[in-house]
Amino acid sequence: MQIVSRQPSKAEPPRMARLDVLPVFFDLKGKKVLVAGGEEPAAWKAELMAAAGARVSVFAEHFCEEMVALEARGAIQFVQGDWRQADWAGLALAIGDCSEEEAAEFVAMARVHGVPVNVIDKPEHCQFQFGSIVNRSPLVVGISTSGAAPILGQAVRRRIETLLPKTLSAWARLAQSVRSIVLDRLAAGAERRAFWERFTDLSFSGKEPVGDPEAMIAHASRVPSGRVTLVGAGPGDAEYLTLKAVRALQSADVILFDDLVSDDVLELARREAKRILVGKRARRASCRQEDINSMMADLARKGRHVVRLKSGDPMLFGRAGEEIAALEAQNIPVSVVPGISTAFALAAELGISLTHRDCAQSVRFVTGHARNGQLPSNLDWRALSDPATTHVYYMSGATAPQIAENLLARGMDPAMPVLIASNVGRPERQIVRCRLDGLAVEMKGQHFSGPVITAIGQAFGRRRAETPRLATASEAVAAYAS
Repeated sequence: MQIVSRQPSKAEPPRMARLDVLPVFFDLKGKKVLVAGGEEPAAWKAELMAAAGARVSVFAEHFCEEMVALEARGAIQFVQGDWRQADWAGLALAIGDCSEEEAAEFVAMARVHGVPVNVIDKPEHCQFQFGSIVNRSPLVVGISTSGAAPILGQAVRRRIETLLPKTLSAWARLAQSVRSIVLDRLAAGAERRAFWERFTDLSFSGKEPVGDPEAMIAHASRVPSGRVTLVGAGPGDAEYLTLKAVRALQSADVILFDDLVSDDVLELARREAKRILVGKRARRASCRQEDINSMMADLARKGRHVVRLKSGDPMLFGRAGEEIAALEAQNIPVSVVPGISTAFALAAELGISLTHRDCAQSVRFVTGHARNGQLPSNLDWRALSDPATTHVYYMSGATAPQIAENLLARGMDPAMPVLIASNVGRPERQIVRCRLDGLAVEMKGQHFSGPVITAIGQAFGRRRAETPRLATASEAVAAYAS
């Protein structure tokens, strides 16, 4: 027999990057598990095994309160004695809370009987590890850092917990019950895939499934009606997104996004979603609003879930009113997910209250950019010069000098504190402090890479600290260690 070796091409990329560990899931229902040790570390592992349906025998001379509570409710069985006397035949797993001297012997016994073994807090003796768990059974998510950073794994778990609604458990159980019916009723390929995609969209609604499986199949098999969701992407930092915004991005078929939306935000979107840039930025070529309205309507009529992703908040100088009116005129369902507006992000990052009780009793958000690129002609400058109000002028990079001129002409204090900010919520943010009478001169010497907001008011004089610089990863670790 001739053996032919087929070596992969060196130019061919690997299908999967290197894995430190292989994630596997043990089915322990009704199977025997041995736990050696009666203290709290072993109790947590025993409870975990019992939750997975295992028949857990705990070998120890003494048992802690947690172990006693588990035994009292019938989750585990006590064996007062040495684990060496256990019947190792037929064990599914062995877990030991052992001393260093005992650990080697425990592992050797497990290997003789072919039992996968874990020694608590001694990774060098473990054949498998316990990671952090997100439990939406029968949907279970396991997270491992290969023992390098357990706290980081727990932080990842918390992030995932927030993205998976508690009701997902009920939907996963329903999926189990309808699977055989779907296989029998729906044709393989596109028909089944369309059903499961619709089913998945419903499962992330945050609502419990209602009705019997037959009704659910009928409901999820309907051709989905298209809809549009206007989503606020915030000023740039993906962590400013709301959970509702992330869920909308994860369920989108098509995403129409503005030029100002960051890559970090788009990274959270569903991988299969088609992404279309409909850039809206001053002094640059961009899609006409009428074309965007038409595109949203056409895609929704084809049954797509369209996410219109806007920088900041859709309802604040985002032309959302025009888009909602255009969609409602065509009977297309539309909803809005609010976002963090730039003014709020700026105030939070600098630790400045926009309504400090000692100097600002109200806030006004004002557009600094009309359709013709100039200041709106109908602004009430007398009202805008009120010293007890914080004013934030959006899209004011070109018009800030005229804003200052009008306010000074209406008697506003020349020493009124001003913040000029660009790229708020991003690593490349720019923030400049000045007085109102120096605003025009300050703008001439600046080259802002993004849209500008100009914030004016006594509140910005309450805190004169320099804008904090973000620490590098190494600086953060060093500061934590000290």
